[in-house]
Amino acid sequence: MRTHFIAIGGSAMHNLALALHSKGYHVTGSDDAIFEPSRTRLEKKGLLPAEMGWFAEKITSDIDAVILGMHAKSDNPELKKAQELGLKIYSYPEFLYEQSKNKTRVVIGGSHGKTTITSMILHVMHYHNIAVDYMVGAQLEGFDTMVHLTEKNDFIVLEGDEYLSSPEDLRPKFHLYHPNIALISGIAWDHINVFPTFENYVEQFEIFIKKITNGGMLVYNAEDPEVKKVAEAATNPIRKIAYETPEYSVENGKTLLQTPEGPMPIEVFGKHNLNNLAGAKWICQAMGVDEADFYEAISTFKGASKRLEKIAENDRNVAYKDFAHSPSKVAATTKAVKEQYPDRKLVACLELHTYSSLNPEFLSQYEGALDAADVAVVFYSPEAVKIKRLEEITSDQIAQAFKRDDLVIYTNPEAFKEYLFHLKFDTEGIALLLMSSGNYGGLNFDEIKTLI
Repeated sequence: MRTHFIAIGGSAMHNLALALHSKGYHVTGSDDAIFEPSRTRLEKKGLLPAEMGWFAEKITSDIDAVILGMHAKSDNPELKKAQELGLKIYSYPEFLYEQSKNKTRVVIGGSHGKTTITSMILHVMHYHNIAVDYMVGAQLEGFDTMVHLTEKNDFIVLEGDEYLSSPEDLRPKFHLYHPNIALISGIAWDHINVFPTFENYVEQFEIFIKKITNGGMLVYNAEDPEVKKVAEAATNPIRKIAYETPEYSVENGKTLLQTPEGPMPIEVFGKHNLNNLAGAKWICQAMGVDEADFYEAISTFKGASKRLEKIAENDRNVAYKDFAHSPSKVAATTKAVKEQYPDRKLVACLELHTYSSLNPEFLSQYEGALDAADVAVVFYSPEAVKIKRLEEITSDQIAQAFKRDDLVIYTNPEAFKEYLFHLKFDTEGIALLLMSSGNYGGLNFDEIKTLI
């Protein structure tokens, strides 16, 4: 089968391209810019376009499927040529569904936690040598790609993103998967540029539940009031299973999970991650893994990439980076690190980097998000606000939003870096937490290792 990717260099798109190449498909693609690690990974497989740009002549009538990435615009010359030729054009999620129509589809949805839960499930399956197809939003240890597709595997595990499918298809991605087994981890308003009201955002999860196949299963986080409300209100013929955070304790910086066999040390920590683990356990059991086998496997799970990733540690100090940017995730991650290291001074740094977080109307959602930190720092780039064409925000607006009088605010990358390098790691026990979906205007996280 011949497939052509419009915007092949994206994180998700290049992984799908690699997966189809491994499956034996003839894969081509275009993009106007491709960055690492996509560039090297595509080049190794001979899939890197010879030159950057869009070329209508690449689109010919012998192409079986055109896969359109979100990065492409609706006036893209290759897209227009494909439309003129009447070729079959798929969004990324549409094509994944096409590849999995005859499989049992397991879809993990939620405003936060979905990458971690998906990663936990795949880790357990990999540990027990159970082969499944998958698509996950992070590079996992022991897995070559973030997408894996076969003809023979019975299950496919999909991370269900609520963002839009493509420039031509404005439906949320997770509406297109029609799960047999679904999970919702949490609902906290996000993607304000697409879902302008909280009610509109919640509605997407109500639709997601309706898309579960008749006789299917919904596993849901009963500790999240919005999730509980939409799950219990659903009337379609599905089985519902609620989960809650299991009992655990923290001793000498180690988290112990209560199991039927007694306390078990685990690598991940924080109430939100233990909650994620409970959801993953139900899904794995639905996929045929019994409880004892789940516990055996999950004890070795170290976490998803970019999720509470330890940068450095010594006897006195520790440093983590985390992808957290939404208010609920920032609050959960900050509390988790303080709970894990109660005797250390927690310096929590947050970069406001996404469209939602830099929107003045959304800022109030961050109230209390950094309260668990001993020192709370916020970094944002006025330049990023301009690039996103948003209304200018001020330090006063940020301070007022977080409702913390001692909030430290930086807008200059060098000044922020200088602050980090003058923390008293040699005299105080510090837990440094760096939360961002960006890099604080160019911070090299490897340099943090030299401070600890």
